[in-house]
Amino acid sequence: MFKRHAVSAAALACLTFASMQAVGQQQQLERVEITGSSIKRIASEGALPVQVVTAEQIRTSGATSVADLVQRLPAMQGFQVADIAIGSNSGGIVTASLHDIGASYTLVLLNGRRMAPTGDGSVVNLNSIPMSAIERIEVLTDGASALYGSDAIAGVVNFVLKRNAQGGNVTATYNRPTEGGGRSYNASVTYGFGDVERDRFNLMASFRHDEQKQLKSGDRDFARSAYLPVSLDGKNYVYDRTSSYADPANAQVTFQKIAGDTSTLGAYSFNPFNKVNGKCAPNNFYSLANTIPVGGTATAGTAQCAFDFVSTIDIYPESKRDSLFLSGQFKASDAVRLFSDVVYARYDLTARIAPNPVPVAVPLTSPLYAKYAQPYLTAAQQARVRTVTAGYRATDFGTRNSQTITDTKHIVLGGEADIGSWNINGAVTWSQNALDEHYIGGYFKAAEFTSLIASQALDPFVPSGNQSAATQQQIRDSIYHGSIRTASTTMKGGDIRASGDLFTLPAGAVNLGVGADLRNYHYKQTPSADAVNGVIYNFSANPQYDLSRDNYGVFAETLIPVIKGLEANASLRYDTISKIKDSVNNRDFGKTESAATYKLSARYQVSNRLLLRGSYGTGFKAPNMLDIAQPLVSNGVTAANYDCPFPGDGSGSPPCKPGKAQYTQLSGGNENLKPEKSKQGTIGFRFEPTSNFSVAADYWQVKLRDAVSGVSADQAFGNPTQYASLFTTYQQPAEQQPFYAFEALSTNIGKAINKGIDWEFAGRTNIEGLGRLTTSLSGTYLIESSYTRPGTSDDFTDSMGHYGENSAVSFRNIFTAQTSLQTGALTNTLTFKYRSGYLDKRQTVRDLSTGKNTTIQLTVPEYFTFDYQGIYKFNKAAEVRLGVINLFNAKPPLTLRDSSGHQVGYDPRYASPMLRTVYVSGSYNF
Repeated sequence: MFKRHAVSAAALACLTFASMQAVGQQQQLERVEITGSSIKRIASEGALPVQVVTAEQIRTSGATSVADLVQRLPAMQGFQVADIAIGSNSGGIVTASLHDIGASYTLVLLNGRRMAPTGDGSVVNLNSIPMSAIERIEVLTDGASALYGSDAIAGVVNFVLKRNAQGGNVTATYNRPTEGGGRSYNASVTYGFGDVERDRFNLMASFRHDEQKQLKSGDRDFARSAYLPVSLDGKNYVYDRTSSYADPANAQVTFQKIAGDTSTLGAYSFNPFNKVNGKCAPNNFYSLANTIPVGGTATAGTAQCAFDFVSTIDIYPESKRDSLFLSGQFKASDAVRLFSDVVYARYDLTARIAPNPVPVAVPLTSPLYAKYAQPYLTAAQQARVRTVTAGYRATDFGTRNSQTITDTKHIVLGGEADIGSWNINGAVTWSQNALDEHYIGGYFKAAEFTSLIASQALDPFVPSGNQSAATQQQIRDSIYHGSIRTASTTMKGGDIRASGDLFTLPAGAVNLGVGADLRNYHYKQTPSADAVNGVIYNFSANPQYDLSRDNYGVFAETLIPVIKGLEANASLRYDTISKIKDSVNNRDFGKTESAATYKLSARYQVSNRLLLRGSYGTGFKAPNMLDIAQPLVSNGVTAANYDCPFPGDGSGSPPCKPGKAQYTQLSGGNENLKPEKSKQGTIGFRFEPTSNFSVAADYWQVKLRDAVSGVSADQAFGNPTQYASLFTTYQQPAEQQPFYAFEALSTNIGKAINKGIDWEFAGRTNIEGLGRLTTSLSGTYLIESSYTRPGTSDDFTDSMGHYGENSAVSFRNIFTAQTSLQTGALTNTLTFKYRSGYLDKRQTVRDLSTGKNTTIQLTVPEYFTFDYQGIYKFNKAAEVRLGVINLFNAKPPLTLRDSSGHQVGYDPRYASPMLRTVYVSGSYNF
């Protein structure tokens, strides 16, 4: 078996440096236009650090989507992955997050202009980017750009799409994991005609279709169960994330006082099937959270069987994607050019999670009570029964399947003119991201399901698969199919920019860039009539929203050549963000916020081989609209099971749930939120001693204050007295009484500090008789990623190298090494990707040697993979690529985290469950 240790990384590093030592007549590194400045320049000559991913690097990566590609960059941490669509209503949104600062602080652009975000904030879904049309990706790792907006606190990811292309290209790719499941393929066609310089026009179109099959939990041995054996320091344990909604159901009984009682009897929860058979049903376990030991005779507390829900889920969702990009350019004269961009993308995602966990009320007059509850209660209990609820897992109804269709439309119409030494550029943009979420399986109609229970055609206390043919037909008839909500975010905007020479100093011309932009954001969500009218059993409808606000900004930027080789850049921006207009409630929320921000930067070309650069600036970001204007609404349940936050006399009576349980989670806004503000800076160098060797490093730091976040469920349930104001009671539609609920409210939590170093080595040489060897090594070293605990301004904590209070990990080291050897028509590339280890979340487990619960903390080891790709070019028109991702089939490391999706045993944010994947791709130019 291939062992994981840093020797492999060292070997690749040695290969990198070996190739760097060779000297030859090679051409300089590719130069591209800079992202982050309104003054047209060349990236390698700028004062700001810009990482560029070329079209060839995109093809070599083997990435199947824009999200997969961007999230592989070492500077990316803290993003959302597609896997999280399993168990959420995210619609499969995937994001970019620079330097672990957060997706909401990373600005995503298309050809230098904003797109409509997903939801009420600023986060763009990377699935809306047309991958086949990408010419390159420019990543500005310094934040708060004057050109794009002061809210780009972490930085900018700019997707530069193809323009002025002539001829066509057809490409097709097929991917197959060797362990089974998760197959995917894509095909694209691109064609352009006309040359702007020769014909005065160009039209280009690019279309791509993608299909991704689901990956089931049973396809991977590390992901197939919520009941996990764990070994640590020679001892054996079991970690239990199973659910108290069981198949067959648990009986949960609460009691009330009668005349003469001075206290309430403790709640009692048990499994009738286990009572009769002496064991839990298949795919169920005697819960390690039970307060009554196996075989115990107590009639107060919990003796529940728990369902292994993970065994039924998909761990990677099924999806289809169609994307179309149209580009047009027209050269009206030598000085005037008109352009247009049109993007349309449809992303169709299906997520399958465990069968519906539902509470079913059991009337005390029903045969179900007489058969399954009464025989196991004492006479005193029978006289005091208040409610009996079946904690039922509706396996006979199938998995819960949701289909979310997301449509992205993006239109830009603009023009550019050269007037003397000045360039003027402007455009209008209309952009929309809209989704329609449907339930297509596993959820059921309230009337039909209630009738099934009332008629006793369906017995929740009988194991699944034992229903009559007539009942099975009734079950099929009760499945709900239909839309539960639609939502859209529409952005309308315009911008104008101008840059040119002001005057000339001895060291060169002084350049000025100025501009203005305005944008209107309109976020709308509409629950379906079925959702509002209670057609779906135990379903709380999504709230209705109709929110809008305006953003205005002006900026100026100047570039001053101080002396030969030394240039200084200063920019100033002023933004105004209006109050939020709520058309549903016919009122305004919040207030209009304005702020001025600035950035100072400089570059010093010490020699032809050495460049020094640095920057310092400020940022400003208004809270998202729902952070301010959202009412208190149901937001599902907590990810983990918790003890009752306020047990009182320990009875477990309402509003406590029996034993450890998931409690309803509510979310809401805060009209008193303040804008977030930041200070950030960089200092770095680029050294090119020869034309075939370069090294670069940039130290960066971002300090954020008044950051918008909230207290986590772990924090609140861990110290309910301190956070008592965040608890209330709430009754789900199918519950017989209200229980405690946790309020996840937006708040300005204080401060956050992120520091690190981005670094890169690159070398290339010709090896006589063998070919051209190119090697690169790049990464991010995180120095600090700390934040204050909610409600404090000086109580700092962090997630550096451990699972933190924010339910995430900040990785100290992430880097990628790549070596390519080109020999004639054949190119072989080996890529090494590394992520450092961390301390896992401290979790409660069962010690198998003592039979008692205890607490352990795992060390999650470093994780690295090798990728291989071979390219054979038949001629200038045709090529084929054969690749293997995760060449040595490295499994995701074991972790006992309990958040971010329904997967158990590994963390999909940090390691892919696909394992070794073989792909083949063919391309033909015409």
